[in-house]
Amino acid sequence: MTSADTPAAPADAHPDLVADVGLLSPVRVASHLEAATGDHAFLQAMLDAEAALTRAQAALGDAPAWAATAVTAAADAVRFDARDIAVRARRGGNPVIPLVADLTAALPADTAPYVHRGATSQDIMDTATMLVVARALPLVAADLRRTADALGRLAEEHRTTPMPGRTLTQHAVPTTFGLKAAGWRHLLLDALDRLSRIELPAQLGGAAGTLAAAETLSGTPGSGPALLAAYARELDLAEPVLPWHTLRTPVADLGGALSFACGALGKLAADVLVLSRTEIGELAEGSGGGSSAMPHKSNPVRATLLSAAARQAPALASVLSASLAAEDERPAGAWHAEWQAVRELLRLTGGASRDAAELADGLRVFGDRMLDNLHLTGGLITSERLAAELGTLLGRAQARELLTRAAHRAATERRGLDAVLEEEPALADHRDRIRRLADPAAYLGAAAALVDRALARTSGPDHGKRP
Repeated sequence: MTSADTPAAPADAHPDLVADVGLLSPVRVASHLEAATGDHAFLQAMLDAEAALTRAQAALGDAPAWAATAVTAAADAVRFDARDIAVRARRGGNPVIPLVADLTAALPADTAPYVHRGATSQDIMDTATMLVVARALPLVAADLRRTADALGRLAEEHRTTPMPGRTLTQHAVPTTFGLKAAGWRHLLLDALDRLSRIELPAQLGGAAGTLAAAETLSGTPGSGPALLAAYARELDLAEPVLPWHTLRTPVADLGGALSFACGALGKLAADVLVLSRTEIGELAEGSGGGSSAMPHKSNPVRATLLSAAARQAPALASVLSASLAAEDERPAGAWHAEWQAVRELLRLTGGASRDAAELADGLRVFGDRMLDNLHLTGGLITSERLAAELGTLLGRAQARELLTRAAHRAATERRGLDAVLEEEPALADHRDRIRRLADPAAYLGAAAALVDRALARTSGPDHGKRP
C-alpha cells in the first residue's frame, strides 16, 4: 500500500490513536518529567491559574470567598476532557478559551461570573507554563545533583589514574581520569547554578497589559498592581514588575538554561562515546544496550541518548529566544510557538538528567587500559616535558632539533623515544634521567591538585520558592 492509499486518521479519532506515548522519544519516556509536562499537567496548571485568580480577587475583597472556594474545588483536571479541549482550541488558537467555557459551565450560575475576571488567555497560558516549569525543575535538578555526586566520587577515586589527554583527536600530554570526571561535574554544577537563577513569574495584564479590566471590576483605580501581587502569592510564583506578554525574558532565560544543561550532559556523553570505542576501551557503561543484529555488542545507549538530547536542545532554545522579537502588546504566533518548545526542552533535559545519573552511577573505568593507551606512542606523549628539561641542559634550539629528529626516528622505527634518545651522544651521561622523563605516568602536572580544587565546589542552591 502506498502512502496515498493509507487512510488518514479522522479528526475525531480515538485518543489512543493520536496520543504521544513516547515511541519516538526514548530520552524522555518513563521519566518523571514525562508526566510532569504532559497534557494533564498543563491542563491542571491552567485550572490552578484560574482558581488562583479568583482567590486573589477574594483576598482583596473583589470576589466573595465562597466563589473562590467553589472555583478552586471545580478546578480539577480529571473532571475535564483534555482531548476535546485540544480539538476545540483550534477555533481560538489556544486551549484557554474552551477550558474557561468548560470551567464556567461546571459551576453554579451564581459562581460562574467569577471565573477568568480581568484576565486574557495569554495570562493563563503563561502562568500555567511557569507553574509546570516550577514543578518540573526540582525533578531535573535532583537528577543533575545525583549525576554530579556520582562524578565527584569517580573524580576522587581516580584523581591520579593516568590516561592520555587528547586534543584534535590525537594524544597530547598525559592527564588523569579524575580530572576528566571533575570537569564533567563542574559543567553540571554550572548547569545547576543557571537553573537555580531562573525567575518564574506569574502573568497578569489583561487584554493589553494595563490591568484595566481588573481595576474596572474592583472599582478601585490603581488596584491592578495589588491584584498582581496577590495573584503571584497565591501561585507561589515571582511577582513581575510588569506584565510580560511581549517581554519574554523568563522564557528566553529558561530556554538558555535548559539548553546549557543538555549541552553539559552532551559533553559527558561525547567523552564516554569516544572512550568506550572498542579500540580505545577505557570506559564502559554499566549495562549497555544490545543490537538487533550483532549479539556481541553492548552499546553505550545512555550516552547515545544524552548525545541526542544535546543535539535537539539548541534548536528548541532558539525558538524561545526568537520570541523576544514580539510585536505590539500581544504577538500573533510568537507565544504560541513557545508551548511545545518549552515542553520538549523540559522533557529532554529531564530525561537526559535521568539517563546521565544512571550512566554515572554505573560507569566502569578501566585504568589498566588507560595506562596501556598512554604508552601507545612509545613516550612521544612526553615530548613537551622532554623539550623543557632538555632545553635547560642543551639550550632550547639544540634540544628542539634533537627531539624532532629523535621523535621522527622513534615513529619510523617503531621504537621508544627514550631508547632513541639514549643513542644521542649529547645525552650519553643522562640516560637514567631520560628514562624518568619519558615515563608518561609521571607527567601529570597539577592534575591531582586541580581535582581537589574542583571537588571543593558545591552544587548550586536548591530549587525552592521563587523570590
